[in-house]
Amino acid sequence: MTELRDPSHVAGEPEPAGRDARWVALYVLCVGMLMIVLDVTVVNVALPSIQNDLHFTTSSLAWVINAYLIAFGGLLLLAGRFGDLIGRRSVFLAGVGLFTAASLLCGLAQSQTWLIAARFVQGIGGAMTSAVILGMIVTMFPEPREQAKAIGVYAFVASAGGSVGLLAGGVITQAIDWHWIFFVNIPIGAVTAALAARLLHRDAGIGFGKGADVPGAVLITSALMLGVYTIVKPAAEDGWGAGTTLALGAISLVLLGAFLAREATARTPLVPLRIFRSRNFVVANLIQVLSVAGMFGMFFLGALYLRRVLGYDALQIGLAFLPVSVTMGFLSIRYSERLVTRFGARNALAPGLALIVVALVLFAQAPVHASYIVHVLPSMLLLGIGAGVCFPALMNVAMSGTGPEDAGLASGLVNTTAQVGGALGLAVLATLSSSRTHSLIAHGHGSVAALTGGYHLAFWIAAGLAAAAIVAVPAVLARPPAPGHGPIADAEPVEPEAVLSANVSEDNEQVLAGR
Repeated sequence: MTELRDPSHVAGEPEPAGRDARWVALYVLCVGMLMIVLDVTVVNVALPSIQNDLHFTTSSLAWVINAYLIAFGGLLLLAGRFGDLIGRRSVFLAGVGLFTAASLLCGLAQSQTWLIAARFVQGIGGAMTSAVILGMIVTMFPEPREQAKAIGVYAFVASAGGSVGLLAGGVITQAIDWHWIFFVNIPIGAVTAALAARLLHRDAGIGFGKGADVPGAVLITSALMLGVYTIVKPAAEDGWGAGTTLALGAISLVLLGAFLAREATARTPLVPLRIFRSRNFVVANLIQVLSVAGMFGMFFLGALYLRRVLGYDALQIGLAFLPVSVTMGFLSIRYSERLVTRFGARNALAPGLALIVVALVLFAQAPVHASYIVHVLPSMLLLGIGAGVCFPALMNVAMSGTGPEDAGLASGLVNTTAQVGGALGLAVLATLSSSRTHSLIAHGHGSVAALTGGYHLAFWIAAGLAAAAIVAVPAVLARPPAPGHGPIADAEPVEPEAVLSANVSEDNEQVLAGR
């Protein structure tokens, strides 16, 4: 069989031996992604210990999370485009190095300001690392079947890592100390960087002359950072109708509009607007915003339900969510490639999303005195199966209409919509859940029953968001894109023989719910 060469390979450089080297490189990339994904939920579980040790107030504690999210969400798009311009390998290695160094600073933090500043830097490193990974995967694996399998592995890590972080955070915080949730990143980051430098081919990028748009970079980064800040701070604490929320949201939208106007007229735009001509890319990102918004809210508020209603501790919550990771991983790694190749990515999206809807509807009916086996486990299993089928297909659809020169940008945009969708969904669902709880208490319900009622409302809305994502699926093109613009997202079915976080403390709920 003819050997496939990495499209990013520089002539004259030795290639890693055979196809297996690319799979080892994929696993290295996924370890880097896992380190980023785990960080959010691991820190959430450790927040009560951090608060006690560094004497944070409830409101200031939120900035341990917010500082990271603002830098991370605000720089994903810019980092992805920089990967196209100067080389995705270079951006990935710089991001891993920065994230690892910032993790050391976080672990050594002895004051609130120190920790928050280090978390902001950590968010920058996280954005640089994760923004280019999907772009590297689609260029490393241009063959349809292999790419489907590779993206399945990536989707599992990106989607299931959060629930694994709940377990890891509980174990580390209870067995050692909160400082070690950051220290463990240091050897992982060092090994990841060393292996990535050896296994990933140097890609020179298309050069700054093809997209060195400084005004555009300032506008989009400012718009995204301000938008994420608006979601995680005034919207979550003061409400969506508050004057500060509306004013900052309006400014963010004005900056975004100015950015789009700039890109439409710039000679060398940072973000060529041609990428939005791909219907698959636009629809896939819309589906991702809706589905991730629902799932993020379910993970966070579901953890609070297990803690505050059923009385689980941090370790038990991590174990409770473990079936999601196990089923998602089993399907993503073993079967998603076969499903996507056999039926096409579009045909895999709707069933996967439908299972997520059913899981959320079942969770929305879990009672005050729920049994894990009867009321919780079925939802976890269905959620894992649905996500294991849906998200690998969604990644394929999102990347199907972009060429190699825009793969980093597309990767950054996919990650950006996931982060913004997750932050938006969490803020909305937490606010509505809290309002419902207060209303039930005011009408004479007990505190536990009122909490359960608030969580139920959030789960019903999350199910509605996932159902809305299903409505968008028919807009995905049924035929493949032009040659060279994505492998399999819309491929026609082939014959069978051709197929081979959460913080669980009351304090953090009050911060996010605006109490």
